[in-house]
Amino acid sequence: MNRLVLIDGNAVMHRAYHALPPLTAPDGRPVHIVYGFVSMVLKIFQDLKPTHMTVAFDRPGPTFREKLFAAYQTQRPKMEDDFVSQIPLVHDTVAAFGIPIFESDGFEADDVIGTICRQVDARAIDQVVIITGDRDILQLVNDEKVLLFMPTKGLSEGKLYGEKEATERMGLPPKLIADLKALMGDASDNYPGVAGIGPKTAVQLLTQFGSVERIYADIPAVSGDATRAKLLAGKESAFLGKRLATIRTDAPIVFDPDAARISSLDTAAVRTILESLHFPSLLRRLTNEPLVKKTGKHESVSGKKQPEKTEQQQVLF
Repeated sequence: MNRLVLIDGNAVMHRAYHALPPLTAPDGRPVHIVYGFVSMVLKIFQDLKPTHMTVAFDRPGPTFREKLFAAYQTQRPKMEDDFVSQIPLVHDTVAAFGIPIFESDGFEADDVIGTICRQVDARAIDQVVIITGDRDILQLVNDEKVLLFMPTKGLSEGKLYGEKEATERMGLPPKLIADLKALMGDASDNYPGVAGIGPKTAVQLLTQFGSVERIYADIPAVSGDATRAKLLAGKESAFLGKRLATIRTDAPIVFDPDAARISSLDTAAVRTILESLHFPSLLRRLTNEPLVKKTGKHESVSGKKQPEKTEQQQVLF
C-alpha cells in the first residue's frame, strides 16, 4: 500500500513545546521543540510505515481568514521567543530528512493539507494519514482515503480517526463540522457563530436540515420561535463562520507523489544536525543502534548528568 503521511508542522511544534521540559543545545539555543518534532517523525515512520511523507507549515503574515474577519485568532497569545527561534531549525531538520515542505502565503497549514488531500492521485497514493492535534482537520476525514491521527497525551499517545470515530467525537459526520462551527462559533479562533445556539441545538438543526445553507433556505421549518429568531439575527455571522471554518482545498501548491516518496529517514544531513544538537538517543533510534543500559543517570542534551525523571520526560517514544 502507498501511504502518505501528512504532518501538520505547526500543530506538532505546539504540542512539543507544551509537552516537553526546556532543553538546550551545547551553544545554549532552546531545542525542545526540535527534539519532540524529530521524536514524533521517527515514531510515525516506524509505526505507520509510510511510503510518502510531507510536512505543511503556516506562513508568517496575514491569512485570508484575517482579511475576512479582523478579530480572527486575535485572542491568542504571541508566540514566545524560544518557540519562534526553533522554527527555522525544525524546517532545516525536515529538509534534512528529505521530506518535502509545503506552505503558502495567505493560507494556513490546514488549507495546504486540504489541498494536498484533494490533489492526491488514487493511482499513486492509496491512503492518507494526517498527523495533527487540531480537531478542525477532522472535516477532511474520509474512510475511503483520508484518516487522521491525533495525539491525545503529550506526544506519546494518540488515536486514529476514521469517519466513525470523527462522528462519535463531534456528534456529526466530518462533512458537517464546518457547519457545526458556523452555528456554534469557535472560541479558540475567536468568532462567535449564532448567539444563543449551542452544540446541542446546532447538532439537532444540522441533523434535520443537512447544512447551514439548507437551514436558512427553509427557515420556516425550524421548530421554535426563539430558535428561528436567533438564527435570523445571526445569519450573517453563520455564513461568515462557515467560510472561516471550512478548510480550503485550493492553495496554490502542486503535490508531486514522486518527490514525497521516502524509504529511509537516515541521511547524512540529519545525522549532522542531531550530532550538533547532542541528541544521542535520537541518533540511536535513527540508525537502529541498540540503546545503552540505563544506570539511573543519563546524558542530557547539554552533556550534563541529570536525574532519571528528566530522561523519562525527554524520551517520549
